[in-house]
Amino acid sequence: MAKWTPKYEAPEPLEGPVVATITGGTILWFVLFLVQVPFYGWFAERDLDWWVWTCLAGGGLGLLGIWYVRKRDAAIKRSRQL
Repeated sequence: MAKWTPKYEAPEPLEGPVVATITGGTILWFVLFLVQVPFYGWFAERDLDWWVWTCLAGGGLGLLGIWYVRKRDAAIKRSRQL
């Protein structure tokens, strides 16, 4: 079997407003959780209560993501100053 070789060189990674993107997604997960909480009984009757907890887990993991990308951005800024 022949080894695969790429035809083109890989492009540089795109850097954008990572912190703002992760923060926006985290807020969206928490808003979805808060919207579904009043209807928890409806979800539970249909065995769909995992939807509510998925939104809460997404918000919690988003908080971890915000911490991570803020540390990453700080490290990138420190390395540019050297």
